[in-house]
Amino acid sequence: MATSSSPSLRPRRGAFQTALRTWYQAHARELPWREAPSLYKTVVSEFMLQQTQVKTVLPYFARWLEALPDFAALAASPPDRVLKLWEGLGYYSRARNLHRLAQEIVAQPTLPRTVEAWRELAGVGPYTAAAITSIAFEAPEACVDGNVVRILARLTADRTSFRDSASAAKAYTGLAQSLVPATGPGDHNQAMMELGATVCLRHNPRCAECPVRKFCAAAKQGTPEDFPRLAPKAIEQRQLVRVWCEHNQALLLHRASASARRFANIHELPLAQQLGLADTLAAHGKLLSRHRRAITRFQITESIHAAPAPRQRLAPDLVWVPFDQLDTITLSGPHRRWIRAILAGK
Repeated sequence: MATSSSPSLRPRRGAFQTALRTWYQAHARELPWREAPSLYKTVVSEFMLQQTQVKTVLPYFARWLEALPDFAALAASPPDRVLKLWEGLGYYSRARNLHRLAQEIVAQPTLPRTVEAWRELAGVGPYTAAAITSIAFEAPEACVDGNVVRILARLTADRTSFRDSASAAKAYTGLAQSLVPATGPGDHNQAMMELGATVCLRHNPRCAECPVRKFCAAAKQGTPEDFPRLAPKAIEQRQLVRVWCEHNQALLLHRASASARRFANIHELPLAQQLGLADTLAAHGKLLSRHRRAITRFQITESIHAAPAPRQRLAPDLVWVPFDQLDTITLSGPHRRWIRAILAGK
Protein backbone atom coordinates (compact mmCIF):
# COMPACT_ATOMS: atom_id res chain seq x y z
CA MET A 1 0.00 0.00 0.00
CA ALA A 2 1.47 3.32 -1.05
CA THR A 3 0.46 5.06 2.17
CA SER A 4 2.78 2.88 4.22
CA SER A 5 5.99 3.36 2.25
CA SER A 6 5.52 6.09 -0.39
CA PRO A 7 9.10 5.78 -1.74
CA SER A 8 8.57 8.50 -4.34
CA LEU A 9 7.40 11.13 -1.85
CA ARG A 10 9.04 10.88 1.55
CA PRO A 11 12.67 11.21 0.34
CA ARG A 12 11.70 14.45 -1.40
CA ARG A 13 9.65 15.86 1.46
CA GLY A 14 11.80 19.01 1.74
CA ALA A 15 11.33 19.88 -1.93
CA PHE A 16 7.63 19.07 -1.68
CA GLN A 17 7.21 21.32 1.37
CA THR A 18 9.04 24.18 -0.32
CA ALA A 19 7.00 23.96 -3.53
CA LEU A 20 3.75 23.82 -1.60
CA ARG A 21 4.67 26.68 0.73
CA THR A 22 5.84 28.94 -2.12
CA TRP A 23 2.59 28.36 -4.00
CA TYR A 24 0.48 29.00 -0.91
CA GLN A 25 2.22 32.28 -0.12
CA ALA A 26 1.42 33.49 -3.63
CA HIS A 27 -2.08 32.04 -4.11
CA ALA A 28 -3.77 31.72 -0.70
CA ARG A 29 -7.29 33.09 -0.74
CA GLU A 30 -7.96 36.16 1.37
CA LEU A 31 -10.23 34.75 4.06
CA PRO A 32 -11.40 36.62 7.17
CA TRP A 33 -9.98 34.09 9.63
CA ARG A 34 -6.55 34.55 8.01
CA GLU A 35 -6.65 38.34 8.49
CA ALA A 36 -5.28 39.30 11.92
CA PRO A 37 -5.56 35.62 12.90
CA SER A 38 -6.45 34.64 16.45
CA LEU A 39 -7.19 31.45 18.30
CA TYR A 40 -10.87 32.37 18.48
CA LYS A 41 -11.13 33.03 14.74
CA THR A 42 -9.38 29.74 14.03
CA VAL A 43 -11.71 27.77 16.29
CA VAL A 44 -14.91 29.36 14.96
CA SER A 45 -13.85 28.92 11.33
CA GLU A 46 -12.85 25.29 11.83
CA PHE A 47 -16.23 24.48 13.38
CA MET A 48 -18.13 26.30 10.64
CA LEU A 49 -16.11 24.68 7.86
CA GLN A 50 -16.92 21.15 8.98
CA GLN A 51 -18.93 19.68 6.09
CA THR A 52 -19.60 23.21 4.74
CA GLN A 53 -18.04 25.12 1.84
CA VAL A 54 -16.06 28.31 2.35
CA LYS A 55 -18.42 30.45 0.24
CA THR A 56 -21.33 29.39 2.45
CA VAL A 57 -19.45 30.10 5.67
CA LEU A 58 -18.22 33.63 4.83
CA PRO A 59 -21.37 35.65 5.68
CA TYR A 60 -22.03 33.56 8.77
CA PHE A 61 -18.48 34.05 10.03
CA ALA A 62 -18.70 37.83 9.64
CA ARG A 63 -22.06 37.99 11.41
CA TRP A 64 -20.85 35.69 14.19
CA LEU A 65 -17.68 37.70 14.88
CA GLU A 66 -19.64 40.93 15.02
CA ALA A 67 -22.13 39.50 17.54
CA LEU A 68 -19.77 37.26 19.52
CA PRO A 69 -16.21 38.61 19.17
CA ASP A 70 -14.43 36.30 21.64
CA PHE A 71 -14.71 33.20 23.80
CA ALA A 72 -16.08 35.16 26.76
CA ALA A 73 -18.92 36.67 24.71
CA LEU A 74 -19.79 33.30 23.22
CA ALA A 75 -19.68 31.54 26.59
CA ALA A 76 -22.06 34.10 28.10
CA SER A 77 -24.51 34.07 25.20
CA PRO A 78 -27.93 32.40 25.65
CA PRO A 79 -28.22 29.12 23.70
CA ASP A 80 -31.11 30.42 21.60
CA ARG A 81 -29.01 33.36 20.39
CA VAL A 82 -26.17 31.01 19.44
CA LEU A 83 -28.54 28.84 17.41
CA LYS A 84 -30.13 31.89 15.79
CA LEU A 85 -26.72 33.12 14.59
CA TRP A 86 -26.03 29.62 13.22
CA GLU A 87 -29.41 29.34 11.49
CA GLY A 88 -29.03 28.02 7.95
CA LEU A 89 -25.57 26.46 8.36
CA GLY A 90 -27.05 23.10 9.35
CA TYR A 91 -25.51 20.39 11.51
CA TYR A 92 -26.58 22.38 14.57
CA SER A 93 -24.68 20.18 17.00
CA ARG A 94 -21.62 22.14 15.84
CA ALA A 95 -23.10 25.35 17.25
CA ARG A 96 -24.01 23.71 20.55
CA ASN A 97 -20.55 22.14 20.83
CA LEU A 98 -18.85 25.45 20.00
CA HIS A 99 -20.92 27.10 22.74
CA ARG A 100 -19.92 24.43 25.25
CA LEU A 101 -16.29 24.63 24.15
CA ALA A 102 -16.21 28.38 24.82
CA GLN A 103 -17.63 27.81 28.30
CA GLU A 104 -15.01 25.13 28.95
CA ILE A 105 -12.18 27.39 27.77
CA VAL A 106 -13.16 30.43 29.85
CA ALA A 107 -13.42 28.17 32.90
CA GLN A 108 -9.82 26.96 32.51
CA PRO A 109 -6.92 28.86 34.11
CA THR A 110 -4.79 28.55 30.96
CA LEU A 111 -5.48 27.95 27.30
CA PRO A 112 -5.14 24.34 26.11
CA ARG A 113 -2.23 24.07 23.67
CA THR A 114 -1.84 20.39 22.79
CA VAL A 115 -3.81 18.07 20.53
CA GLU A 116 -4.58 15.87 23.52
CA ALA A 117 -5.98 18.80 25.52
CA TRP A 118 -8.13 20.01 22.63
CA ARG A 119 -9.51 16.53 22.02
CA GLU A 120 -11.01 16.74 25.52
CA LEU A 121 -13.16 19.72 24.53
CA ALA A 122 -16.68 19.61 23.11
CA GLY A 123 -16.96 18.81 19.42
CA VAL A 124 -13.22 18.55 18.73
CA GLY A 125 -12.10 15.51 16.74
CA PRO A 126 -8.65 14.60 15.38
CA TYR A 127 -8.82 16.89 12.35
CA THR A 128 -10.10 19.94 14.25
CA ALA A 129 -7.58 19.45 17.06
CA ALA A 130 -4.71 19.24 14.58
CA ALA A 131 -5.92 22.30 12.66
CA ILE A 132 -6.32 24.45 15.78
CA THR A 133 -3.04 23.51 17.42
CA SER A 134 -0.93 23.70 14.26
CA ILE A 135 -2.34 27.08 13.20
CA ALA A 136 -2.56 28.71 16.62
CA PHE A 137 0.33 27.07 18.48
CA GLU A 138 2.72 25.82 15.76
CA ALA A 139 2.19 22.21 16.83
CA PRO A 140 3.60 19.86 14.15
CA GLU A 141 0.33 17.99 13.69
CA ALA A 142 -1.13 16.91 10.33
CA CYS A 143 -4.70 17.71 9.33
CA VAL A 144 -6.26 14.91 7.31
CA ASP A 145 -9.65 15.61 5.75
CA GLY A 146 -11.18 14.69 2.40
CA ASN A 147 -9.06 17.25 0.56
CA VAL A 148 -5.83 15.92 2.04
CA VAL A 149 -6.85 12.30 1.42
CA ARG A 150 -7.44 13.16 -2.23
CA ILE A 151 -4.04 14.85 -2.58
CA LEU A 152 -2.10 12.04 -0.91
CA ALA A 153 -3.94 9.31 -2.82
CA ARG A 154 -3.03 11.01 -6.08
CA LEU A 155 0.54 11.80 -5.12
CA THR A 156 1.10 8.12 -4.41
CA ALA A 157 -1.36 6.66 -6.96
CA ASP A 158 -2.53 4.45 -4.13
CA ARG A 159 -4.94 1.81 -5.46
CA THR A 160 -6.14 0.70 -2.05
CA SER A 161 -9.93 0.60 -1.83
CA PHE A 162 -11.38 2.24 1.28
CA ARG A 163 -14.77 1.72 2.87
CA ASP A 164 -15.26 5.45 3.36
CA SER A 165 -13.45 8.76 3.75
CA ALA A 166 -12.93 8.24 7.49
CA SER A 167 -11.06 4.97 7.00
CA ALA A 168 -8.99 6.56 4.24
CA ALA A 169 -8.10 9.50 6.49
CA LYS A 170 -6.94 7.10 9.18
CA ALA A 171 -4.79 5.22 6.68
CA TYR A 172 -3.16 8.39 5.35
CA THR A 173 -2.44 10.00 8.72
CA GLY A 174 1.07 8.56 8.94
CA LEU A 175 2.05 9.84 5.50
CA ALA A 176 0.48 13.23 6.16
CA GLN A 177 2.34 13.48 9.46
CA SER A 178 5.67 12.69 7.81
CA LEU A 179 5.23 15.66 5.46
CA VAL A 180 4.50 18.28 8.14
CA PRO A 181 7.50 20.62 8.59
CA ALA A 182 8.77 21.55 12.03
CA THR A 183 8.55 25.23 11.06
CA GLY A 184 5.23 26.63 9.90
CA PRO A 185 3.06 23.52 10.32
CA GLY A 186 -0.09 25.65 10.32
CA ASP A 187 0.74 27.19 6.96
CA HIS A 188 1.55 23.73 5.61
CA ASN A 189 -1.81 22.36 6.70
CA GLN A 190 -3.65 25.34 5.29
CA ALA A 191 -1.71 24.99 2.05
CA MET A 192 -2.74 21.36 1.73
CA MET A 193 -6.38 22.27 2.34
CA GLU A 194 -6.13 25.17 -0.10
CA LEU A 195 -4.61 22.94 -2.75
CA GLY A 196 -7.42 20.40 -2.40
CA ALA A 197 -10.11 23.07 -2.42
CA THR A 198 -8.88 25.07 -5.41
CA VAL A 199 -6.59 22.92 -7.59
CA CYS A 200 -6.64 19.21 -6.75
CA LEU A 201 -10.39 19.06 -7.25
CA ARG A 202 -12.47 15.91 -7.03
CA HIS A 203 -13.59 16.32 -10.65
CA ASN A 204 -11.59 18.00 -13.40
CA PRO A 205 -8.50 18.68 -11.28
CA ARG A 206 -6.39 21.59 -12.51
CA CYS A 207 -3.19 19.59 -12.80
CA ALA A 208 -1.50 22.10 -15.10
CA GLU A 209 -1.62 24.65 -12.27
CA CYS A 210 -0.54 22.29 -9.50
CA PRO A 211 2.64 23.36 -7.67
CA VAL A 212 3.47 19.76 -6.69
CA ARG A 213 2.64 18.04 -9.96
CA LYS A 214 6.19 16.77 -10.39
CA PHE A 215 5.72 14.73 -7.22
CA CYS A 216 2.35 13.28 -8.32
CA ALA A 217 2.27 9.68 -9.52
CA ALA A 218 -1.38 9.91 -10.63
CA ALA A 219 -0.64 12.98 -12.78
CA LYS A 220 2.21 11.12 -14.46
CA GLN A 221 -0.19 8.27 -15.22
CA GLY A 222 -2.81 10.72 -16.47
CA THR A 223 -5.42 9.23 -14.13
CA PRO A 224 -5.85 11.63 -11.17
CA GLU A 225 -9.63 11.17 -11.03
CA ASP A 226 -9.13 7.46 -10.34
CA PHE A 227 -7.99 8.39 -6.82
CA PRO A 228 -8.84 8.04 -4.02
CA ARG A 229 -10.70 4.75 -4.30
CA LEU A 230 -13.70 5.02 -2.02
CA ALA A 231 -16.64 2.64 -1.96
CA PRO A 232 -19.77 4.36 -3.34
CA LYS A 233 -22.27 5.46 -0.73
CA ALA A 234 -25.52 3.52 -0.53
CA ILE A 235 -28.18 6.16 -1.08
CA GLU A 236 -31.47 5.68 0.75
CA GLN A 237 -34.64 7.36 -0.57
CA ARG A 238 -37.05 8.93 1.90
CA GLN A 239 -40.45 10.53 1.38
CA LEU A 240 -41.69 13.04 3.97
CA VAL A 241 -45.07 14.75 4.10
CA ARG A 242 -45.18 18.05 5.98
CA VAL A 243 -48.11 20.17 7.10
CA TRP A 244 -48.84 23.84 6.43
CA CYS A 245 -51.39 24.84 9.02
CA GLU A 246 -52.23 28.48 9.77
CA HIS A 247 -54.77 30.01 12.14
CA ASN A 248 -55.30 33.58 13.39
CA GLN A 249 -52.21 34.87 11.54
CA ALA A 250 -49.98 32.18 13.07
CA LEU A 251 -48.23 29.14 11.66
CA LEU A 252 -48.08 25.75 13.36
CA LEU A 253 -44.49 24.53 13.80
CA HIS A 254 -42.70 21.67 15.47
CA ARG A 255 -39.99 22.63 17.96
CA ALA A 256 -37.47 19.89 18.67
CA SER A 257 -36.74 19.25 22.32
CA ALA A 258 -33.63 20.63 23.98
CA SER A 259 -32.29 17.08 24.28
CA ALA A 260 -32.65 16.22 20.58
CA ARG A 261 -29.34 15.07 19.12
CA ARG A 262 -29.40 17.01 15.84
CA PHE A 263 -32.08 19.71 15.90
CA ALA A 264 -32.39 20.70 19.55
CA ASN A 265 -34.66 23.76 19.89
CA ILE A 266 -34.94 24.14 16.10
CA HIS A 267 -38.32 24.81 14.49
CA GLU A 268 -39.59 23.05 11.36
CA LEU A 269 -42.90 22.51 9.63
CA PRO A 270 -44.50 19.51 11.37
CA LEU A 271 -44.66 16.09 9.79
CA ALA A 272 -48.10 14.74 8.91
CA GLN A 273 -47.82 11.90 11.42
CA GLN A 274 -47.17 14.40 14.22
CA LEU A 275 -50.73 15.63 13.64
CA GLY A 276 -52.23 12.22 12.97
CA LEU A 277 -52.64 13.02 9.27
CA ALA A 278 -50.18 10.60 7.74
CA ASP A 279 -52.84 8.53 5.98
CA THR A 280 -54.89 11.38 4.51
CA LEU A 281 -52.86 14.53 3.96
CA ALA A 282 -50.81 13.47 0.93
CA ALA A 283 -53.96 12.23 -0.80
CA HIS A 284 -56.34 15.08 0.04
CA GLY A 285 -54.42 18.11 1.30
CA LYS A 286 -53.55 20.81 -1.24
CA LEU A 287 -49.95 20.47 -2.35
CA LEU A 288 -48.16 23.79 -1.76
CA SER A 289 -44.60 22.80 -2.70
CA ARG A 290 -42.25 19.87 -3.09
CA HIS A 291 -38.51 19.83 -2.43
CA ARG A 292 -35.63 17.42 -2.83
CA ARG A 293 -32.41 17.53 -0.84
CA ALA A 294 -29.56 15.27 0.18
CA ILE A 295 -28.44 14.80 3.78
CA THR A 296 -25.50 12.43 4.27
CA ARG A 297 -26.64 9.13 2.70
CA PHE A 298 -30.31 10.10 2.38
CA GLN A 299 -32.05 11.52 -0.69
CA ILE A 300 -35.14 13.15 0.75
CA THR A 301 -38.28 14.31 -1.02
CA GLU A 302 -40.46 16.55 1.14
CA SER A 303 -43.95 17.67 0.12
CA ILE A 304 -45.80 20.41 1.98
CA HIS A 305 -49.60 20.19 2.09
CA ALA A 306 -52.19 22.59 3.47
CA ALA A 307 -54.35 21.37 6.34
CA PRO A 308 -57.00 22.96 8.58
CA ALA A 309 -56.20 23.90 12.15
CA PRO A 310 -56.32 20.79 14.35
CA ARG A 311 -59.15 20.55 16.83
CA GLN A 312 -57.40 18.18 19.20
CA ARG A 313 -55.12 19.35 21.97
CA LEU A 314 -51.62 19.83 20.61
CA ALA A 315 -48.54 18.07 21.92
CA PRO A 316 -46.10 20.35 23.80
CA ASP A 317 -43.63 20.29 20.91
CA LEU A 318 -46.20 21.76 18.48
CA VAL A 319 -46.39 25.54 18.79
CA TRP A 320 -48.27 28.37 17.10
CA VAL A 321 -45.89 31.11 15.96
CA PRO A 322 -47.38 34.42 14.73
CA PHE A 323 -46.28 35.28 11.21
CA ASP A 324 -44.77 38.56 12.41
CA GLN A 325 -42.55 36.64 14.87
CA LEU A 326 -41.13 34.07 12.45
CA ASP A 327 -37.91 36.04 12.09
CA THR A 328 -37.30 35.93 15.85
CA ILE A 329 -37.20 32.12 16.15
CA THR A 330 -34.64 29.65 14.86
CA LEU A 331 -35.82 27.69 11.84
CA SER A 332 -33.79 25.14 9.95
CA GLY A 333 -32.41 26.78 6.82
CA PRO A 334 -34.48 24.89 4.22
CA HIS A 335 -37.70 25.40 6.17
CA ARG A 336 -37.18 29.15 6.41
CA ARG A 337 -36.73 29.29 2.63
CA TRP A 338 -39.81 27.15 2.03
CA ILE A 339 -41.96 29.19 4.42
CA ARG A 340 -40.89 32.46 2.83
CA ALA A 341 -41.63 31.13 -0.64
CA ILE A 342 -45.13 29.94 0.35
CA LEU A 343 -45.93 33.22 2.09
CA ALA A 344 -44.67 35.19 -0.92
CA GLY A 345 -47.00 33.20 -3.17
CA LYS A 346 -50.11 33.88 -1.13
